[in-house]
Amino acid sequence: MPMAALRFYPFLPTQNPTTKTHSHTKSNPFQSTNSPNHQSSSFNEAPPRFHHHYLSLRPSAMATAASDGGFDRAAAVKQFDESRTGVKGLVDAGINEIPPMFRHNPDPFPPAPTGSVSVPTIDLSLPRGVVVDLIRAASHEWGFFQVINHGIPVSVIDGTLSAIRSFNELPPSDRSPYYSRSFTGGVSYSSNVDLYRSSAASWRDTIQVMMGPARPDPERIPPVCRQEILSWDENVSQVGRSLLELMSEGLGVDPHLLKELTIGDGKVMVCHYYPPCPEPEATMGVVTHTDPGALTVLVQDDTGGLQVKHVGENGNCYWVDVEPVPGALVINVGDLLQIISNDEYKSVEHRAVVRSRDKSRVSIAVFFNPAKRGDTDFYGPLPQLISDGKPAHYRNFTMSEFMGTFFSKQLSSKALVDHFKL
Repeated sequence: MPMAALRFYPFLPTQNPTTKTHSHTKSNPFQSTNSPNHQSSSFNEAPPRFHHHYLSLRPSAMATAASDGGFDRAAAVKQFDESRTGVKGLVDAGINEIPPMFRHNPDPFPPAPTGSVSVPTIDLSLPRGVVVDLIRAASHEWGFFQVINHGIPVSVIDGTLSAIRSFNELPPSDRSPYYSRSFTGGVSYSSNVDLYRSSAASWRDTIQVMMGPARPDPERIPPVCRQEILSWDENVSQVGRSLLELMSEGLGVDPHLLKELTIGDGKVMVCHYYPPCPEPEATMGVVTHTDPGALTVLVQDDTGGLQVKHVGENGNCYWVDVEPVPGALVINVGDLLQIISNDEYKSVEHRAVVRSRDKSRVSIAVFFNPAKRGDTDFYGPLPQLISDGKPAHYRNFTMSEFMGTFFSKQLSSKALVDHFKL
């Protein structure tokens, strides 16, 4: 939402031309891969010896992994991945400092002065015209906003977040059978989808579920959170459809235009779990990125950590906290919608910092994208927004080209939108 902060998949990963898929059997619904080119053992086999792996992942051991006495990141990444229990497994093993592979360089941009600015919160129960105006302004100036009175009960939100936390806090031996780098079948659980490509790993584990245009077999979703994930898809899809109508109106076009482009029919749900961290200031939950898709609808617990890059009146960039609002959903514009709107709406860089040494954080993002992806389905600025006075800022492209460009970039790259500029 770089993104491969997303490289959790904001698109349908099965469409990724660079992703290899693997066969699976009914008895092994989450065929796992321990590395990009190595397929793991069946779930019927004994789980790994977790403490053996994680003791060797301690910084003192990792620092001597290379033959020259330096840090061998490739070996550390492979060892971490083959443990099959993610970042939570490190915490379960009792580490008191983070391994070198999770250390990030300091960010040059400071936080915004306390109380100076905040991401807009919009009450969807206000008159429709007022809501349209507020969403248009927030999408143009911030690229982010929160919504309340959206129709999803707080009890549903709390129950869904709790179910994701429950899965991630199962014993390692119960989680590891679901660990997989393959998205075959539309469901995966892993840590850092870009683990083998990023310069530093992030402090999170993730369940990904492809929700549209077709859902996966529900049996592939872990039972402890299965019903909540399926129910959340139904609830958030209704909100997403309503927002697409409101945002279409904000562009001055037919309310159904974005839906007619099948935006909203392609959906991927990404459930992030950020474990407690012994050195939260030294790592990241999600690196700085923009979301490549059209629209993102996110719910977060009360821990906080999501930050948006904002340019202040003095021209300086600041990180602004998206403070958790009880019952609110966080909405943000993706790169594709910025292009379609011809820059009327802005896709803005954001990140997730790690906040707590003793408390986990959970967030669930649903990425809305076009379902039409044929060779004759082209996307670009809406013709209704182009005039002699405002020419198109971007060229047209197919989703195949768009996704191929995305998958060739690192998550932290802002080059996706720039790639299609005229």
